[in-house]
This record gives sequence, structure tokens and C-alpha cells, in this order.
Amino acid sequence: MREFTLDLVATPESIDELGHVNNAVWVQWIQQVATGHWDAAAPQAHKDAYIWVVVRHEVDYLRALGPGETVTARTWVADKPQGAKFDRFMEFTGEDGKVHVRARTVWALLDKASGRPLRVTDEIVAPFLARN
Repeated sequence: MREFTLDLVATPESIDELGHVNNAVWVQWIQQVATGHWDAAAPQAHKDAYIWVVVRHEVDYLRALGPGETVTARTWVADKPQGAKFDRFMEFTGEDGKVHVRARTVWALLDKASGRPLRVTDEIVAPFLARN
């Protein structure tokens, strides 16, 4: 499951005083989509043993999304983790095909039991890479 997609709708609760989706909501959506990807692709043993935490967000807000509008979030992970850290990329595309938000987030893998960082192994990465 190299890429993962999820459709999201701008509900009244996600709209700020400027009449569009609030920046904080975009960050919540980034987490929701990333978690959805992990839940869809990772084997249960990995979900039981590990948890991911965000250590960095880089978000480019390119165009506003108004009430009731829909975007499709598309996410994928980098091919090469660095120690405990893994880059995740994301784009939110509107119905017109234009990207509203683009993000790169850095996640760290933790052992659920101890809370300590763990090296991201090939076995952990495998479900997220392209399958031929």
C-alpha cells in the first residue's frame, strides 16, 4: 500500500472566522490521514507493538477550502527511514484537481510499552512501499 487516500469534507466546525478551513484543522487532518494509512497497511503485530509521534510538520497552505467543499488526501512515506524517523508526504487535492495543502511531516517510531524510540526496520517499512 504505497499510497493511501481519504476524502475529507469541510464541516461547519472546521471553518474559521475567515470562512475557510482553519490551519489547525489541516494539521488534525494530516494526523487523521497518517493514522489511517498506518491502520490500513501495518500488520496487527506492529500496531500492537509500536506507535508513531510527530516530531516536525512542514505545511504549505496553497488555497482555501470553504464550507462543504471536499478534498482528497493522498499520503505516502519516504523510501529510506533515518534511524527512528520517517518522512511522510501528503497532498490535499480539491474536486477541481488543484492542491490546497501540501505537507511533509517527520514521524518517530516508539515502542508502545517503553515509550522509547526504535529504529525503523525494513520489516516495518515493507507494507508502505510499492508492491510489484
